[in-house]
Amino acid sequence: MSMHQDNRQHFYALADQVTSQLHAGEGFTLWLQGETSDFVRFNRGLVRQAGQVAQVYLTIRLVQGQKHISQRVVLTGQAEDAEQVSAVLLDLRAALVDAAQDPHLLLAETVNSTESIQPNQLPPTEQIVEDIIAAAAGSDVVGILAAGPVFFGFANHYGQRNWHETASWNFDWSLYSHGDKAVKRGGAGFVWNAAAIRANIAAARTQAELLSRPAHSLAPGGYRAYLTPSALGEIAALLNWGGFSEKSLRTKRSSLLKLAEGAAFSPSVSMADDSAGGLEPSFQQEGFIKPARIPLVAEGRLAGSLVSPRTAREYDIPSNGASAQEGSESFSMAGGDLPQADALKALGTGLYISNLWYLNFSDRPAARITGMTRFACFWVENGEIVAPLNVMRFDDSLYRIFGSELEALTRETEFLADAGSYGHRSSASQRLPGLLLKDLKLVL
Repeated sequence: MSMHQDNRQHFYALADQVTSQLHAGEGFTLWLQGETSDFVRFNRGLVRQAGQVAQVYLTIRLVQGQKHISQRVVLTGQAEDAEQVSAVLLDLRAALVDAAQDPHLLLAETVNSTESIQPNQLPPTEQIVEDIIAAAAGSDVVGILAAGPVFFGFANHYGQRNWHETASWNFDWSLYSHGDKAVKRGGAGFVWNAAAIRANIAAARTQAELLSRPAHSLAPGGYRAYLTPSALGEIAALLNWGGFSEKSLRTKRSSLLKLAEGAAFSPSVSMADDSAGGLEPSFQQEGFIKPARIPLVAEGRLAGSLVSPRTAREYDIPSNGASAQEGSESFSMAGGDLPQADALKALGTGLYISNLWYLNFSDRPAARITGMTRFACFWVENGEIVAPLNVMRFDDSLYRIFGSELEALTRETEFLADAGSYGHRSSASQRLPGLLLKDLKLVL
């Protein structure tokens, strides 16, 4: 029996136990999140630190009417977990007496049990590490590799049981050049490809050599610009920060109010919450099942929003299984017609932007954003990189970036997984094209 079969069956057994210990009028939800992850830190193209994190957390929520209270515990996978869960249930029952009514609590009542278990297609982490070291030989590659399975479980008193497990890798890295100059890259997926990492590091070496040229400074103004999928990812993340939230739209705090009121992006822009193509489970902590795909923007027009159970209860509308934050955890943007290999030629003269950082809204209601160029951004003339750029700040509108100034989207899209591991490995991801702009406003 595999370790994950043990985890799944152990979780189901705990759910049955809690069900048997309920008092009249009580209900519960269980939310499990676990991983067995190898983490390897690289410096100068060699392993600096390696370790493994194996952890399983269980959140137990006791419900009575519109009152609820919860506690998170660490599971060991041993018989002692049953005793711990029984003790927590007693504590929650005692505390629930003093809990306030929650008018916006909404739990799934229709049983929709699911199991999604993706076979682990990854080689041993040692092999992945050997491939990275071989590809990085002679270069100062700095980064963190995370690899291994993650799993989620849900159960409630109605008898619903859900399980999701998958194995993936995420290598977040930079190739250091000199001073404050580096090429920032990353990759993620469910299948390891040694040839791809060799090609990626080789391309980074080429860009690192270009960073040794004298830097080019630009005066504030508008410039043609090509944004790589990584750079677009920073903008998409800001757009996703409340932009598609039903609660934010109704309370007039969304950055896309104008879109909701009839404004439009370019007809070539289509965006979606694509949970079927991401790392996240298809279920969430209240037991609702997420659609495989939720259209958010279709041909430039607002096509949908993300509705959490609490928002659904508050406004008496259906939930589509969004998280409490109502942000897309598997954000997807459709590609266009521009071959990625022709991006520099199509740009002609202008900015090649590999990365952005420090992004924020400069005027949220107007969807204006600001940020800085970072890591391997270049000045291009006649389709050829001629010099690295000194750091610049941009300030522009999403309606220009995705609308009036959008010239083309690359045909290819790139899968970008969130490298966050604070507390646990993130299951958020993006799938994005590159983006060619006729004009991007630089202000400093």
